[in-house]
Amino acid sequence: MPPAGPLAVHTAARTGRPAVVAPLPARTSWDPPGSAYRSRMLLASVGLVVGLALLTVAADQFVAGSARLATVWRISPIVVGAVIIGIGTSAPELLVSGLAAAQGSVDLAVGNVVGSNVANLSLVLGIAALITPIVVRSPVLKREAPLSLGVTALFALLVQRGIGTAEGIVLLVALAVALVLIIVAARNHSDDAIAGEVEEFLHGRLPSVRREVGRTVLGLVVTLVGAQLLVTSATTIAREIGLAEGFVGLTIVAIGTSLPELATAIAAARKAETDLLVGNLLGSNLFNSGAVAAAVAIAGPRTVVDPTISVLGVGLMLLVALVATAFMITGRRVVRVEGALLLLAYLAALPFLAG
Repeated sequence: MPPAGPLAVHTAARTGRPAVVAPLPARTSWDPPGSAYRSRMLLASVGLVVGLALLTVAADQFVAGSARLATVWRISPIVVGAVIIGIGTSAPELLVSGLAAAQGSVDLAVGNVVGSNVANLSLVLGIAALITPIVVRSPVLKREAPLSLGVTALFALLVQRGIGTAEGIVLLVALAVALVLIIVAARNHSDDAIAGEVEEFLHGRLPSVRREVGRTVLGLVVTLVGAQLLVTSATTIAREIGLAEGFVGLTIVAIGTSLPELATAIAAARKAETDLLVGNLLGSNLFNSGAVAAAVAIAGPRTVVDPTISVLGVGLMLLVALVATAFMITGRRVVRVEGALLLLAYLAALPFLAG
């Protein structure tokens, strides 16, 4: 109701009724309308960037420290390459999705798993293929491609009914079987790719146990801090803007947690280590669909996942996996045109994932 003016006072004098005077709203120069919203968004945006930076740097140190310690303790290079480095490169997804699920943001957690899988085989592989054609050797196609595709398809099937402890156990068993098959196959055939990956972390010298323990522990702690900061910031942005948490997980968070894979892929493409690049991406999707999805299922409350994720997101994940695998099989390489198609497909799908 507007405040009483001269006309209202004059009317009140004629009618004998008191004029209704509405109090003027209190305003201060230091608290204009919307300042609280802008402050929350600014803090959340800064937290998002800082969290991503911490994840990218700390996760790399955690992986390097773990791999070097494993070699000092005389663990087989095949086990180091297939298991320890594989789990380590999925540490950002594991911690981010695990924390999000434990805090009740299951859509964000599952969206991160699905979005990371999509980004690995479209965004990351596409950018790498634009740098240089990605040559894929036979052992990778025969061993890792079907296992990665199989566990990814299993995750896609299980998430349709919602995800809980039972589904998590099934995914862990499937991951364990896949790892055993990879290790057995690698032992039966000399695997230069795995040996080269382990050698990259050693840099040709025997590491110091004390230094690598410190590197591993500090890397894990900082990765955990970065993951928590990322989850908190992402949920705040989603709430303030009105976006679904699942969409934020599918896009912003998934791209952020895939940054280590992107950096590794670009470096490998420049060095023409394309076989190792493909192995890393397929291995990352294997661990995302197995270990990370299992952590989400066990840590979070059983819930039905947003259809945007379970239908559209999962459908895109399977389609990208199939198309990328087909590109690898035809000529055993991913050429620049195919890389461009994967990248364009990822960008074109983003508006549909917004629901």
